[in-house]
Amino acid sequence: MLVLGIALMAFAARRIRDRVQLVNAWLAGWYAVAVLGATMLPLHVGWGPGSPDWYRIILVPILEMRPADFILNGAMMLPLAWFLQTVFRVTREPRVVLIGFLISLTIELTQLLLLVTVHGTRWADVNDLLSNTLGAWLGFIFLESLLRFAFVRDLARRCEVGRPQLAATRS
Repeated sequence: MLVLGIALMAFAARRIRDRVQLVNAWLAGWYAVAVLGATMLPLHVGWGPGSPDWYRIILVPILEMRPADFILNGAMMLPLAWFLQTVFRVTREPRVVLIGFLISLTIELTQLLLLVTVHGTRWADVNDLLSNTLGAWLGFIFLESLLRFAFVRDLARRCEVGRPQLAATRS
């Protein structure tokens, strides 16, 4: 994970000259690394005979939910709206929610694939899909409420990757 984070930082540093935008891009990259690490690690796999631990596949929402996991998964996706807006210029609610859903779906399908093929030890849980999507939506709502404040709007504009920055004018 460390190598991936450093590679993302180097990639951003080669393309972004503004320091505030660069720091925001670095934070976005480390956020992505953290989500990947939190959802895929530790990655214990096994080879050979045996069947997968089918109990690790949870398809019934709510009834088999672990409340602490639900809250943590939702919280994990709260920053997504900020990074989608400031790094990728995704500002519409349906798109933020869809991207949050698709990220979560990718995670859960990968965990399911690892579980079924190489006896992975992660859980494939429909509740994670729900909580991650809810977290992305709540993150969008929270960001929209914060953007009502001028200093937050100014910070968001300043952090937008690729936005030309105006040089300070002299009087």
